[in-house]
Amino acid sequence: MQPLRFKRRSLISAACAAVAAGTLFFSAAPAVMAAVDHDRDTLVFVNFRDLRDLNPHLYAGEMFAQEMLFEGLVTLGNDGEYHGAVAESWTISPDGREYTFKIRPNLKFTDGHPLDAYAVKANFDALIDNKTRHSWLEMMRLLVKVEAPDASTFRIVMKEPYYPMLTELAVTRPFAFVSPNVMKDGKTKNGLKAFVGSGPWILKEHVVDEYSVFEANPDYWGKKPSIKRIIVKVIPDNQTRILALEKGEVDLIWGKNMVDADALNKYRNSKDFGVAVSDPTSTRQIVLNTTNEFLKDKNVRAALQHASNKAVISQGVFHGFEPAADTLYSKAMPYCNIDLKPFAYDMKEAQRLLEASGWKRDGKRAPMMKDGKVLAFDMLYNSNSVSEKTIAEFLQSEWSKIGVQLSIRGEEEQSYRDNMKNGKFDTVFNICWGAPYDPQSSLAAMRQRVYGDYEAQLGLPDKAEIDARITKILTSTDEAERKDLYKYVLTHLHDDAVYIPVTYETNKALFRAELGGVGFLSNQYEIPFADMYWK
Repeated sequence: MQPLRFKRRSLISAACAAVAAGTLFFSAAPAVMAAVDHDRDTLVFVNFRDLRDLNPHLYAGEMFAQEMLFEGLVTLGNDGEYHGAVAESWTISPDGREYTFKIRPNLKFTDGHPLDAYAVKANFDALIDNKTRHSWLEMMRLLVKVEAPDASTFRIVMKEPYYPMLTELAVTRPFAFVSPNVMKDGKTKNGLKAFVGSGPWILKEHVVDEYSVFEANPDYWGKKPSIKRIIVKVIPDNQTRILALEKGEVDLIWGKNMVDADALNKYRNSKDFGVAVSDPTSTRQIVLNTTNEFLKDKNVRAALQHASNKAVISQGVFHGFEPAADTLYSKAMPYCNIDLKPFAYDMKEAQRLLEASGWKRDGKRAPMMKDGKVLAFDMLYNSNSVSEKTIAEFLQSEWSKIGVQLSIRGEEEQSYRDNMKNGKFDTVFNICWGAPYDPQSSLAAMRQRVYGDYEAQLGLPDKAEIDARITKILTSTDEAERKDLYKYVLTHLHDDAVYIPVTYETNKALFRAELGGVGFLSNQYEIPFADMYWK
């Protein structure tokens, strides 16, 4: 492997410190990493922000990077089946309450610490120590104990059967393993000494807000990548990322919000750049708060559904790269292929529903009025999302045609999420969790104040019954019963018109034509670097 060759690199602060046996570096020094003249062992990827805290037991870091560094007991393949990772095999007791995993022999973390059942238990103990932080996972509520009877055997014992167990163990976080050497007093809730896992890549260098360097783990048990080094550059601005690709400073832009539809459309038939779009991963939606004095009326919510032209949004905002959505979850998601009647775009029907609830207007341009009040509310969106602002402005114009006054407000990401979680919105943009979390994990979270769903549903008369059915879904061991329970929940949420599905989000990639193997995996956050190669 040849050393990195940079055409230009400004000085890095002398305060850079080596961590974890000299493998991890941090610096706050202002530096600009320019074009990289790299060999065919190297790929330059771009992200819109810094990697941040990559502790997989918390929820702050970039998930693609956590997938590179850490692994758990199992993975979920593109074939829809579970495959061994740290565990090479497992058995489930007849009552579905006990999972016994055989740990793959001779595994080590990249700092040399053995990755055996005892290390796995140490990681689970650290997670249990911070159990309230992970309470959104039903698994943590049902967990009785974990044990490692010997170095090759790890066991999880549950109060009740829990059918999504393997799926939750397969996702990016929190059930991924760090070296016990980097824990703080055997715990992880207060941070890590360094980011050391057992995954296919090792983080060798990190300059905050600028770039990171990953190198292939030579001792990784799994597939060996053709490309041995990944450089991740930080470029916050979308247009600057595109320009960097055109100038040859980066090789790959990958992710749902990393490249806009206009750019993808521009390069759709390019000989110099490749375009890839995944199947639907999640649903872009607008959540309607049923505790609002106007939105508590189902007719009003249904009217907004009929007044939302998803086909225009799909083509006008996303050039068709995100197809119009009719249901909360794509029918491709497990248990979601059920017969639900879409709310067709129909402005006359929207008008009729409002009038049926006593709303009247004095002329086509006048607002709807009832009991001296104007039919008006606001829409909250993430100010970092250009597409959300565009959609909000479009709906503001469209809904005005049926006499609804909509004010739109964008807030920075943390404020937006806090207000959504606490129910401080009338209508709000959200995105369902996507594969492999949907539908089971996102439905389970609706029973708690995790995101805006709980607050938005409080005005539904069938809220308690929906929650009860969700709880039963998670512990049901009868497949036919589980399908019926899902059908009840998804039908009621659909008919209650509490969610306006807008488009089915897709993962997108724009890359140099010389780069092969660019695609997508079952986990929407995992970038298949190991499959990529230079042609």
